[in-house]
Amino acid sequence: MKEFFAMGGYALYVWGSFAMTALLMIVEPILLRRRKQAALARIRRIARLQQQR
Repeated sequence: MKEFFAMGGYALYVWGSFAMTALLMIVEPILLRRRKQAALARIRRIARLQQQR
């Protein structure tokens, strides 16, 4: 079992890559949701300004 986690001396690279990928898979949907909300808010703001004219 220890050899599995050591990955033949490449553990830092392997587990670091795994952790970075997992982190990005968690963060990406959060950032996309924020960007979508910001875009929708901007569209609503523009539509409101158009109606005031």
